[in-house]
Formats: sequence, structure tokens, C-alpha cells
Amino acid sequence: MKKIALTLTMLLGTLSASNATAFDGDAEAGKAKSATCAACHGPDGNAPVNMYPKIAGQHADYIYKQLKEFKLGMTSGGSEGRMDPVMSGMAMPLSDQDMKDLAAYFSSLNMSAGTTPEDVVEVGKQLFKAGDAERGIPSCAACHGPRGNGTSLAKFPKISFQHPEYIKSQLQKFRDGTRANDLNGMMQDIAKKLTDKDIEILSKYLGGLH
Repeated sequence: MKKIALTLTMLLGTLSASNATAFDGDAEAGKAKSATCAACHGPDGNAPVNMYPKIAGQHADYIYKQLKEFKLGMTSGGSEGRMDPVMSGMAMPLSDQDMKDLAAYFSSLNMSAGTTPEDVVEVGKQLFKAGDAERGIPSCAACHGPRGNGTSLAKFPKISFQHPEYIKSQLQKFRDGTRANDLNGMMQDIAKKLTDKDIEILSKYLGGLH
């Protein structure tokens, strides 16, 4: 918990400097380059298959960061960045400007709404908004915001309306260490404290959070 609090403090101190760098992706150029992406993520960025993430309306900075790290995962043989058998290969031929353009395009679209099952609302809301102090689990809202919209400057992603199945898979990957491209290991530290039930509830709760 102390590590997470320290990271957040340091992050807040650098946001003003980060804000000075404008994102220079071209959404129109990104649209022209997005045909291949549509196969998995849908033509409007709302993936029709729930194992793939919705990327419509996601922060451009976050999309750009992930694309760079997918490419790094491939070029480093998985020792750095984020390795995925599909996305790392897709990111390989992309130039830095391609990534910025695609990020700008998909961030300009609207993410489709989801739903939250009634039986997970109470526990899901507690975990998301307050965490669990006894187990050292911080509030999800502390980084991702009360509505799960994240923040572009800190590169915390929008997680509301995301496919529950995708959120579940990513939390499991953070927990077992197969995904390790989070800032200072924050998500890995948190995910290791989550039970299978916690992950199931949070994933379903976030699907309809708005």
C-alpha cells in the first residue's frame, strides 16, 4: 500500500510537466490506417468478441503507450514491454506516427455502454470505491476515477463499459505476472491480493459502470 501511495504522489508531481507535451496524432489519418484493427476491435472500436477490448473512447495516450509496448514485447523477445501473440505481431510494422494516428482515431469514437448484473453491484461498488483496507487493497477509483474513466495524463485507462471477460483476463495476467507493463508494478501488487471471486465481481461491476 505504501508503494502505491508513493507512486501516486510522485505521479502527481510530474503531471504538469507531462501536460506540456501535446499529443500529435491525426485522427483522419488513423481512420485510414484502421482497417486491419477492425477485424478484432470492430469498425467502430467496440470489439464484437468479448475476449478483445473495446478501444473506442479510450485515452489516446494510453492506446499509444500500449501499441509501443506491444512492439517492444516482440522486439525484446518478451523481456520488456507487453507481449501478446496477436497484438505484438500487429504492432511490429507500425511507425511511431502510425501508432499516434491510430490512437487519436480510436479515442475520438464512443465506447458502447455495458451492463452490470444486479447481484454484484453492492460488493463491486465497495471494492471499486473503497477497496479493502484489511487486505491492503486500495480503491480502484483512486486511479481510475469514480466513474472508471481513468486519466489521460497519468495513462490510467478508462475501464468502465469494458468487456467483463477482457477485464477479468487482464487482472489475472497482472496477478500471475504474465502482464507486467504497469507503472511501477502497481497493478501487479494489487492484483496479487485479489481472489478469483474479487476479480469476477469487479469485472462484471465495471462492465456497466457509468
